[in-house]
Amino acid sequence: MTRIIAGFAGSLALAVPRAGTRPTSDRVREAVFSALDAADVLGGARVLDLYAGSGALGLEAASRGAAAVVLVERDAAAAAVCRRNAAVIRASSPRGAAPSIDVAAQSVASWLAGAGAGAAPWDLVFIDPPYDVPEGDVAGVLAALEPLLSEDATVIVERSARSPEPTLPPGLALRRTKSYGETAVHWLARA
Repeated sequence: MTRIIAGFAGSLALAVPRAGTRPTSDRVREAVFSALDAADVLGGARVLDLYAGSGALGLEAASRGAAAVVLVERDAAAAAVCRRNAAVIRASSPRGAAPSIDVAAQSVASWLAGAGAGAAPWDLVFIDPPYDVPEGDVAGVLAALEPLLSEDATVIVERSARSPEPTLPPGLALRRTKSYGETAVHWLARA
């Protein structure tokens, strides 16, 4: 079972798609969000959760103070789970302070292609594709994402610990990598 770890929705259970997703473990989410809290990244942030699955990463950010979250998930069943989970989070938010949570049921590549340069920039982005997504596809996502980021943006890429470091566009730099068993978390920022 996946739960929100902290914030106004702390301990609320989230639904998880029956198949086709690999939820981020509680251990990894707790470590990532502890570091984000320590860096004061979440308050009022615009958060993008690519390959959202259940939406746990983006919804955890919403619970901890993000102002706006977009969950992008191509699989229709998983996107429906994201919508249900988002409704649970919104319903538990403090009166008058509900974060904006949207679900885009489309591929990451098509969402990024339509995001447009005129939109407000993203402060925090989670990229957690299935481990079998080729490295070239991840590199393409990072290249398309880079112009949509705020100056102080943080991008977190979750991959298999056996995968190489992501290939970065010139505008992004690897800040650190931390492994948790089979999972590697790469922290990126503007170069």
